[in-house]
Amino acid sequence: MSALKRLFKHTFIYGLATVLPRVLTALLTRLYTGYLPDTSAFGEVTIVFSYVIILNVLITYGMETAFFRFFNDEKHKKKTLSTSLLGLLASTVIFTIIAFLGIDSLATVSGVPQQYWRWVILVIAFDTLAIIPFAYMRAQQKSMRYAFIKLFNVVISTGLSVLFLVWLPQVEMLNQVLPSDKIELVFIALFVPSFITFLIVLKPYFTKWSFDKKLYKKMLTYGAPVLIAGLAFTINESFDKILLEKLLPDNIAESQVGIYGACYKLSIGMTLFATAFRIGIEPFFFSEAKKENALVNYALITKVFVVLGAIALFAYVVLVDVVKVLLLDSKEYWEAMHIVPLILVAYLFFGIYQTLSVWYKVTDKTKYGAYISIAGAVLTVIINISLIPVIGYLASAIATCSAYGLMMIVSYLLGRKHLAIPYDVKNILLYIVLSIVFSCVFFYGVRAYYGVESSMTYGIGIVMTVVLVSIISIREKTLLRSLLQRK
Repeated sequence: MSALKRLFKHTFIYGLATVLPRVLTALLTRLYTGYLPDTSAFGEVTIVFSYVIILNVLITYGMETAFFRFFNDEKHKKKTLSTSLLGLLASTVIFTIIAFLGIDSLATVSGVPQQYWRWVILVIAFDTLAIIPFAYMRAQQKSMRYAFIKLFNVVISTGLSVLFLVWLPQVEMLNQVLPSDKIELVFIALFVPSFITFLIVLKPYFTKWSFDKKLYKKMLTYGAPVLIAGLAFTINESFDKILLEKLLPDNIAESQVGIYGACYKLSIGMTLFATAFRIGIEPFFFSEAKKENALVNYALITKVFVVLGAIALFAYVVLVDVVKVLLLDSKEYWEAMHIVPLILVAYLFFGIYQTLSVWYKVTDKTKYGAYISIAGAVLTVIINISLIPVIGYLASAIATCSAYGLMMIVSYLLGRKHLAIPYDVKNILLYIVLSIVFSCVFFYGVRAYYGVESSMTYGIGIVMTVVLVSIISIREKTLLRSLLQRK
């Protein structure tokens, strides 16, 4: 259990490193929805971010996961850092040159203006160059340094966004230097901290340079399925916004994307929870792989995630109307609130899938991760193309939830054949079902019947939360007690 406590200690710090910056980023959603001209402008920003996510996956090509895999192998450990750094540096420079040379074509194909792409390309490049230095911090368990730098990055981004969108009209000197287009200012505010962060984490690039071609080929081979899985993931995560723009009528497309994207942001609670867990467990998977009790620990990780995730899901559903007031500045965006529970459930499924993914990562069978993600992506595309013309952005929410649910189930079924991890399936299923049923009853039943601002709604929500927590706590008292003990 000590290994698990160490994991959750670092996961907690990574959680803070994820939560605090993302909270500030979420506050940017309020800023954007309040100071960008309209829902269409926010929709355009959302679409650009969707392209950014896709390109990020392409130019990192699974190298972060490959780094953890080979850095924990004593045979390759010494050369893994310099090889991955040099490989990623070379490919990023090539990408940047090609992107700037073809920026006109990029703008034409995407429909995103050239002046936005200039800043986006630079943000992607510097973020990519910082990936291995950040992974090196995680591998060395320097979670506090990692947390501080990540927080620092977002503080600068948030501060610049406020400066550019709120105060810029009153600062004549900046008015003369910066563009007047508020959307372009959003991307400039992202570029500056990206560049500064790269300078802060630059030190590993000055390590003893040693490029091992054979190791790099192994890393590429290992990372290729991760790349495919990552691309498939981005389809689940971001391609729906692009499809909405393409499949909805031109006169409402960007506005609907803006409304959907804003309410999608309300899932930030579950997104943060799943992300923090992933960042904490990925190095743990490999460092524990050869230990005697590894499989038992893997099973406990999944169970703990489900226990905490089930409670977090319902508690967040109860409080989501409070969150919407904090994050969305205009009531125009509230019309898509009915999709929020679906997205929250989707991220619970995705988090579980991440913990289940250990079987193909530690056995070097990452191709299965690609197959699973492709299955989810295909389902996403089919549902979106079939239903967007009929039910609009609700189709995208259904697709996201369905895709992550499918990936979770398929990963579990395949994993049983390749690595005998002793999951407590009975209780895990019980907690998932209880949380989802409670969430649906509260949101679509209690909330709809008594009203959003009714004290009765929140009173019932508190009672239901106590009931859910009590059921889980009684059944898992031994597990919870062992995690909470100091020794």
